[in-house]
Amino acid sequence: MLTALKQSVAATVFGCVIALSPATADAEPLRVAFGDIPSVETLHLLIAFERAKEAGLDLEVTYLKSEDIAAQAVVSGQADVGVGGPYALIQKVRAPVRMFMQLSTLQMYPVVAADTYKTWKDLDGKEVAVHSRGSGTEAIMRLAAEKNGIEYSNISYIPGSEVRTGALLQGNVKATIVDASGKRILEAQAPGKFLYLPLDDLAATDEGLFANTDYLKEHPQEVATLVEAILTTWREVAKDPAAVERLREKYKLLPDASPEMVAEIGPYFKEAAAGGLPLNGGGEEAVKDDFDFYTTSGALEGEASGLKVEDFWEFAPLKAALAKLGQS
Repeated sequence: MLTALKQSVAATVFGCVIALSPATADAEPLRVAFGDIPSVETLHLLIAFERAKEAGLDLEVTYLKSEDIAAQAVVSGQADVGVGGPYALIQKVRAPVRMFMQLSTLQMYPVVAADTYKTWKDLDGKEVAVHSRGSGTEAIMRLAAEKNGIEYSNISYIPGSEVRTGALLQGNVKATIVDASGKRILEAQAPGKFLYLPLDDLAATDEGLFANTDYLKEHPQEVATLVEAILTTWREVAKDPAAVERLREKYKLLPDASPEMVAEIGPYFKEAAAGGLPLNGGGEEAVKDDFDFYTTSGALEGEASGLKVEDFWEFAPLKAALAKLGQS
């Protein structure tokens, strides 16, 4: 299931750096720490990175083993911007980072091997796999356990929905959570072999962008340029999901993708567009949804009503981009 590229990336903790050509010789690049692997589900973000480069932003992207490591890279100063949802990190260790843009909302599918489990109750005392510690996938699975009165024996961390999908097909994992692309692959390659467990409706952030607070203050234009590129790309994909396939070829992205991966691009982004991409990058109302979800799931401590938006988010870059591009 995994290509040689995916295997090497998944095994690399701090490698596979994509250095985009600098706009000026003396400018420091904006360093992005990405706690995932290049894949179909991240293709629109890779396109947005290329567009930010075209707009004059000097950008470096480093793919890491997990969102945890990406967050640590931002906190330690090894990276300027991270991809993920570091709510728990911000609260528990008072990390000097803030989220500044919503990239996606939770559209995930808990799945089990049908010959082993049938219901949530069957997972009591069993192991499940999620994306990473503190991720939306972990929050979903913890919340489901609470609502169904069960407790897992262990939660293991396997970054990348495609990696978890492959592990299911190979029989190495019996219970996990995948995205829409993974669900389609499972249904196509192993019809009837897996069951999807029910979930309540979710509206919380799956992944967003975050940065060190000092970087946000000192580099507002660089961050705004990145936000503009992402918003522009998201809006184009929402209007025409097939644009992703054309733009992948234009920018020569995922060159080692298998035919199966390439075939997934169109259906994945058609479903993503129908499900609703965050065309305005989130906002205070979106953050309130996050507080409701992550306090209920246990990722955030306390009552949602007692949390302060400004303790977790900085909206200046998003407001600057929206002032230029307008609301969608």
